[in-house]
Parts: sequence; C-alpha cells; structure tokens
Amino acid sequence: MTSRPVVSVYKSDNAKEIADSVATPAVFTAPIRNDLVHFVHSNLAKNRRQGHAVFHKAGAEHSAESWGTGRAVARIPRISGSGTSRAGQATFGNMCRKARMFAPLKIWRKWHAKCNVQQRRSAVASAIAASACTPLVMARGHHVENVPEFPLVIDNLALPNTKSMLTTLLNFGVGDDLSKVRKSKKIKTGTGKYRNSRYVMRKGPLIIYDNEEDGVKQAARNLPGVETCNVHRLNILQLAPGGHLGRFLIFTKKAFKSLHAVFGSTRAPSMEKSGWTLNRPMMACADLARIINSDQVQAKLRAQRSTVRVHDKTKKNPLTNKA
Repeated sequence: MTSRPVVSVYKSDNAKEIADSVATPAVFTAPIRNDLVHFVHSNLAKNRRQGHAVFHKAGAEHSAESWGTGRAVARIPRISGSGTSRAGQATFGNMCRKARMFAPLKIWRKWHAKCNVQQRRSAVASAIAASACTPLVMARGHHVENVPEFPLVIDNLALPNTKSMLTTLLNFGVGDDLSKVRKSKKIKTGTGKYRNSRYVMRKGPLIIYDNEEDGVKQAARNLPGVETCNVHRLNILQLAPGGHLGRFLIFTKKAFKSLHAVFGSTRAPSMEKSGWTLNRPMMACADLARIINSDQVQAKLRAQRSTVRVHDKTKKNPLTNKA
C-alpha cells in the first residue's frame, strides 16, 4: 500500500467546493525529521513529571559513631549498643545495608525542560507529514490495510453518540486498528501496577477536529485507544507518542482545510503562528542511495579499483635473508 495525495471522500454537488477541499496543505510536504521529533518529545514529556524526593533523614537516623583507628575495622560509623546483631554494623554510607542512598532525590531537582518554540512547531509539522506516509504509519504498528487513503479526511465526525462514531470509522477501514487496540490491553509489569494505572494499552487513531465541531470529542471519548485533538492545539505528545513518527491521523473536513491557516507554506507565513514559515526540504529527493546509484551519477565516477597494492610490513633481516 503506497501513500497517495488526498482525494475527495466527501460528497458535494459544487465542483469548486470539491476542488478547494482536495487541495493538500503544504504541511504534508514538510521534511520528516525523526531526530527533531525525538528531541522535542523527550523534552516536553518531562513537563508532566511531579517533583518527588526521599525523606531527608532516611537511613541516617541512628546514633552511630565511628570507632576510629586501631581496632582493625573500617572507619565507617557503626551502630551503638551491644547484645544484638544490629550493634556494631556499619551505617550512614551509601554502600552499607539499611543506610542512606547515594545522592538522595531532592525536590529542587530540575524535573522539567524547556524547548524552543521553533523546534516545537517544526516537530509538529514533521509529525503531520509523516502521518501521510503509509509505510511509516504501518511501521509504527497501525493496522491500516483497509484504509482507502492517507491522509484520511472524513466529511463530518460531529456525531450524536459513540455508536454512530464507531459505525463511521468501521466504514472507512479503521476497524482493524481499533480491534488491535482492544486486544492489546494487559496488566502492567512491575510495581507500577499498584500506582493508580494498572493497565496498559496501545495507541489507536487520533481524530483531529476544528473549533465548531464540539460533538467529536464526546462521541469518541469512550472508544478504546481513540484520542481527539483540536487542529489549533496540536502537540507532539499526541502526534508522535513515545517520540515515534507515523501515528494514524483522521481529519475532519474543517480541520483539514484549517491546516492552511495554521501552518501556511514555505512561501507564505502562518496566519496563526507569528513569525513562523514552514520549513523547506533541503533535498528534493531524500533517497540518497537512489541518487548515488543512479546512472547519471555513476557515469561520472571513476571505475572501482580492482587491484590493491599489498605492502608487506614485516622487516626482513638482511643478515639471514638472501632475498
């Protein structure tokens, strides 16, 4: 299944309206920068963390003192008292049992991270462009064999209930991905299962809507794995979960047309993002191997050398070697 430019999936009698709606926004031609997306995601994901620390006296509440030198034992502080196995045991040092940890966590640690606005915007544009590339969507794990096209644009998703939303998505071949998400729900490994998030589940499609379409969020909120996002508030944490490009995006017609104003193009600046113009790809063809191996480039290169001079690095002894 190959990526194709969007074609009209909505019905209209007005030919001009169809032509306007088919025009693919320039954001889908943005360069796909996996390194930039991963960098921005790793920084922004830190802003959900809450500061935490260990008790400032943990492991150091004993009345322990060092025995000093001359007793054939290390000078680490030792538990005072006698008559128990605990007396005389070393403590306080991070190498000791039941002592403090090395470099205890502090509440004033730098938990959050800032990220350049230009980088954030470029990463969002890159993630949207990657969502129109079918191999990248499938490589991320989405089951989209029956989806008619990428990017997938549906006329209207402001539906009255979840049942009608599910029926619409099934008609566009999204059922395989929804089924994959439901089957992936399992209990989390490790002790995290005791901390208010017992289950873990794969990510499904992301529905992008416009301001006036209020029914989309409510109709889709009870579908496992399906998330919604306003086209004017796109963020890389939803577009590329885990920092991985190629999330399955579903646009409403209004949201798809709004991409022109949100991102602009390489020539016209964005109408919503002040002072920002869409990045222009440095290479018209990003397949570097295809360029190098093309007949035009290979014809200008010298032939590959077939013989290589062998240099014997062994030093010969002139006294014993007749050669």
